[in-house]
Amino acid sequence: MAEVLVFVDHVDGAVRKPTLELLTLARRIGDPVAVSLGNGAADTASALAEHGAVKVLTADAPEFADYLVAPKVDALQAAYEAVSPAAVLLPSSAEGKEIAARLAVRIGSGIITDAVDLEAGDEGPVATQSVFAASFTTKSRITKGTPVITVKPNSAAPEAAPAAGTVEALAVTVADASKGTKVVSRTPRESTGRPDLTEAAIVVSGGRGVNGAENFPVIEALADSLGAAVGASRAAVDAGWYPHTNQVGQTGKSVSPQLYIAAGISGAIQHRAGMQTSKTIVAINKDEEAPIFDLVDYGVVGDLFNVVPALTDEVKARKG
Repeated sequence: MAEVLVFVDHVDGAVRKPTLELLTLARRIGDPVAVSLGNGAADTASALAEHGAVKVLTADAPEFADYLVAPKVDALQAAYEAVSPAAVLLPSSAEGKEIAARLAVRIGSGIITDAVDLEAGDEGPVATQSVFAASFTTKSRITKGTPVITVKPNSAAPEAAPAAGTVEALAVTVADASKGTKVVSRTPRESTGRPDLTEAAIVVSGGRGVNGAENFPVIEALADSLGAAVGASRAAVDAGWYPHTNQVGQTGKSVSPQLYIAAGISGAIQHRAGMQTSKTIVAINKDEEAPIFDLVDYGVVGDLFNVVPALTDEVKARKG
């Protein structure tokens, strides 16, 4: 089978879930070849092999950490030239999409971003996207060059499929042009102990109906009982009730969890664009005419300050 490059998202050797999803999708169209860069790159090999990587190309250089994404594009381009793959897959993170776009320009190929599914086609891989604020589903394929495709987290369930996972060093030359923007400082983000918003299997979001930052602990309590991430609508973020990093929507983050719970969110198109591909959607709102109810699998008409704590208590009780 043809080989498919998969760009690895990892933290000091710990492979993140979206990469395992990419490997699962990559196996539909070829043999996955993982490209793992930076500190701990070699430590990713075991997890990557367990999920189907026939080969793991690794490289580490200070430029990967000292500069913004361009040195990683140099490395991925080197892997592309070494492998001549049938496609290149990356996670749809901010960094992943920038690397994908830069690579596509360099190799003269088309690009598809934010795919939610991938399948083999007679003329190359076919990507499914959710477009126009998730009002339509499209199927597309790239007609020029090697397909470069980014895939949204939670688009596929990771499936183990042990493969050789042969580790090979990737020779990378970082161009001077890739050193135009240097990282001068880093500040660790304060950990909440909750899963990353874009990767979480469950997301609980609060909106205008939460009516103040002092009331968001009600949303957090439900999220914590479910092991979920916490999201917020643009109205809540603009009001200063919750950090912008937690905003779900067209101008925030797009999420596609197994379960999305919207509390006190009316369901404006801006918000729907960021969560409409969720597998199961539950809304809690006291306005029975709220647009969010047109979208949901389950709707509860009621005061969130009564419904959410009761739901939290029930979850805790059932967990024992």
